[in-house]
Amino acid sequence: MDRVEHIRGLIRGILQEFASYKPTYGDVDVEVVADDTAGHYELWHIGWNRWERIHACILHIDFKGDKIWIQHDGTEDGIASDLMEAGISPQEIVLAFHPPSERRLTPFAVS
Repeated sequence: MDRVEHIRGLIRGILQEFASYKPTYGDVDVEVVADDTAGHYELWHIGWNRWERIHACILHIDFKGDKIWIQHDGTEDGIASDLMEAGISPQEIVLAFHPPSERRLTPFAVS
């Protein structure tokens, strides 16, 4: 298995693990969206909490070139930590939810 396939599988596995934790409130489904061809990976909460509609992106990751772009991270500890624990270098991870000018102040890749 090449490195790209390994990373894609790693991202899918982490998303599936997060998806196993159903919210304790309301009638909310957890959906994983994984498009290996385009390199897009998302975790969504969708449903109802009483009269309130829930349609929330929890995680959004794009795989661009040789970098993992974390577009949105609504997890408690941050998915970057999970990726690094799995052996991904911080220089392979872009925290895209930070402005480019602030990314250079982190140990992660700028772009």
